[in-house]
Amino acid sequence: MEVIKTDIEGVVIIEPKIFGDARGYFYESFNAAEFESKTGVKTTFVQDNQSKSSYGVLRGLHFQKPPYAQSKLVRVVQGCVVDVAVDIRKGSPTFGKYVAVELSDENHRQLFIPRGFAHGFIVKSPTAIFQYKCDNLYAPQAEGAIAWDDPKIGIDWGVDTNDILLSEKDKHHPTLAEAQYLFDYNEKLY
Repeated sequence: MEVIKTDIEGVVIIEPKIFGDARGYFYESFNAAEFESKTGVKTTFVQDNQSKSSYGVLRGLHFQKPPYAQSKLVRVVQGCVVDVAVDIRKGSPTFGKYVAVELSDENHRQLFIPRGFAHGFIVKSPTAIFQYKCDNLYAPQAEGAIAWDDPKIGIDWGVDTNDILLSEKDKHHPTLAEAQYLFDYNEKLY
């Protein structure tokens, strides 16, 4: 696998090595030893999640508060999304900045989102099946989120705002400035 650094330290794109022929293709979607040696991150994924969404569905921007904070390794197995990670670590040199990456069943890319980041995605294809590997179990009491349309962050989701479909919960998250809980850049999260 190839690890591609982004503009925010710790958020990396993973490109697996694809072995293809007339029959189709094969690739190793995750290898713990190779992941650790190439990213420098030692984590154990303990929960896998999958969602199916239609065009314009935006899920995010979500995170879990300590001690339930999660890193995520995400990918698309059908369709195409724009996946976003926002640095919400107060004191970070990239606080409030984001990385947006297109993930699809054609490019086979994955995005690693470390603890201390809010995460979301929007579907650009008719439907998308999205998979998440998480290094901590889901804890509803630890849910946190920030507004998908925070003007200070200024995410370009690549979809007309009239086409965006949100859950009722995702319509009412605070902006980064209004959030009651954010991570501390100096806090040890692993």
